[in-house]
Amino acid sequence: MTYVIIAVIVVIMVLIITNIRIVSQSNAFVIERLGAYHGTWNVGIHVKLPLFDRIAKKVSLKEKVFDFPPQPVITKDNVTMMIDTVVYFQITDPKLYTYGVEKPINALENLSATTLRNIIGELELDESLTSRDVINTKMRTILDEATDPWGIKVNRVEVKNIEPPQAIREAMEKQMKAERERREQILIAEGHKQSAILEAEGQKQAMILGAEAQKEAAIQKAKGEAEAIREVQQAKAEGLKMLRDAEMDDKVLKLRSLEAFERAADGQATKIIVPSDLQNLAGVVTSITEIAKKK
Repeated sequence: MTYVIIAVIVVIMVLIITNIRIVSQSNAFVIERLGAYHGTWNVGIHVKLPLFDRIAKKVSLKEKVFDFPPQPVITKDNVTMMIDTVVYFQITDPKLYTYGVEKPINALENLSATTLRNIIGELELDESLTSRDVINTKMRTILDEATDPWGIKVNRVEVKNIEPPQAIREAMEKQMKAERERREQILIAEGHKQSAILEAEGQKQAMILGAEAQKEAAIQKAKGEAEAIREVQQAKAEGLKMLRDAEMDDKVLKLRSLEAFERAADGQATKIIVPSDLQNLAGVVTSITEIAKKK
């Protein structure tokens, strides 16, 4: 009897130990009891009932990244392209993820392909090539709403690559080459135009500076001549003042006239003008001679 009790205890211990489960971080276990959903185990130690409970699904709660293969899509202007997308999603409800849809990843891939076709079908070729942000935003919104019943949260959708047909690529390359050449010609023309403008501005400034220099030189020359005239007149005025201070104004002036007459007579002039008051001049000369003798 004792052995039987010991055996039962050992069996119970073995069953308990073999049915202990440890759920690690960022994971969840979906538990079924007798085939029906019983609960979700999160992080920690859990024990399931032998023969009654089973782990239906182990779910990772980490964000997942799936790079779906390129899908053929047709634009609004009937151009067929190959586009591949990258979807970033996370499981938020392990129960819905387990029971919501069969093969959730395949369902998400097909949903992504059909959504991409619908969006590209409303855009022309040029719009589809330049509107990646619009495509990404629309796809994320549609996929996120559609996958809510599956317990999936779509965080981000990125259009990875867009491959137009070979003929379209060649035409685009020619167009880009022509555009680059046009921009090059525009830049060259702008450079010549700017150079001509700068050269004209330089000539204009040079002419203005030359005119300013000539003006300044003429002003300085005029100032110099005016200053010379002023100095001469001032010297004459001072000489006359000195004569007036000596009280010999009339006599000196007459003597000066006589000297001027002598110079005119001694020169090469053909005509000599004799002043009417020559006798007075002689008297002035006699007076000056007498004054000189007295001294």
